[in-house]
Amino acid sequence: MFPSDSAGQAMGLAARQNGDAIVLAVSGDLDLENIAPLATALAEAGETVTGPVVVDLSRVSFADSTTVNVLLQAHGTLGPRLRLAEPSAFVRRLFAVIGLEHALPVYGTVGDALAADAPSTSLAPDGRE
Repeated sequence: MFPSDSAGQAMGLAARQNGDAIVLAVSGDLDLENIAPLATALAEAGETVTGPVVVDLSRVSFADSTTVNVLLQAHGTLGPRLRLAEPSAFVRRLFAVIGLEHALPVYGTVGDALAADAPSTSLAPDGRE
C-alpha cells in the first residue's frame, strides 16, 4: 500500500497502521533526490486513510525546502489530519527558522499526535510543548 524502506537510499520510510490512523516513520536525509516516496505515501494516505496521518520525524538527520514543500502540500490535502511528531533536533531548527511550527501541527511524541483531537500548540525550540 505505502512505499517501504529502500536499500541504497539515504532516506528510509516505514508505514504502520494504528487503528484508523497511519504512522509514517521517516529516517535519514530528506532532499530533492529521495523525497518522492514520502510524497507518494502522503498522497495515498489522503485517499485511503480516514484518521490521522502522523509523520514521525525523530530519525531525520537532514531536510531541505523540498521536504517543507511536501509537508505543506500534504497539509493542504489532509488538513488537521496531518500531524508531525517528534521532530529531530535538525528538523526542529529548520521549522523554527522558517516558522513552520506555527503553520503545521507538531507534537512532542507519536503517541501525543495519535491521541490528539485537534492540532497542538507549536513546539518550543528545545522540543517541549
